[in-house]
Amino acid sequence: MKIKEKQKKIFEDLKERFGYKNVMQAPRLVKVVVSSGVGTKKDKRAQEVVPDRLSKITGQKVSIRGAKKSIASFKVRQGDPVGAQVTLRGARMDQFLEKLLNVAFPRTKDFRGLKTSCVDNMGNITLGLKEHTVFPETTDEELKDVFGLAVTIVSSAKSKEEAVAFFGEIGIPFEKNEVLV
Repeated sequence: MKIKEKQKKIFEDLKERFGYKNVMQAPRLVKVVVSSGVGTKKDKRAQEVVPDRLSKITGQKVSIRGAKKSIASFKVRQGDPVGAQVTLRGARMDQFLEKLLNVAFPRTKDFRGLKTSCVDNMGNITLGLKEHTVFPETTDEELKDVFGLAVTIVSSAKSKEEAVAFFGEIGIPFEKNEVLV
């Protein structure tokens, strides 16, 4: 079942539990933010490779983020590129989440599920992947430049309990030994 279809069904499943009277009260996905660091200014290859691979994985152009402050001990000047970020909404967000849940998580080494502690009090979930190679868009030749990335899934849930129940209904795999609220 696709993410969009699951979101429609969630209202019925969570209506009694949280006392929803209207479909608009049920939580829904707002956006997904995928980000990664690009390394130092000296490492020109990483500054080209990371945005290119992130755009292949997400299917959207990457936004390069600059340093907010100059820090002499790190040899970073204000405005130097330090990261790459993509914000996904709508159909691309749904496609990326399907790929994350059905392809990337099963290919992750020793993956036993996410802890419920990665859900914050505002109803968002943030997780880190150590290797970008779990996505099928990366080829075997590209394995020498492996980098990690962070994925933040933003929902309209009002509390942590509501968010954990919502993400569980969508299909986010939480650890089996953790009690879902």
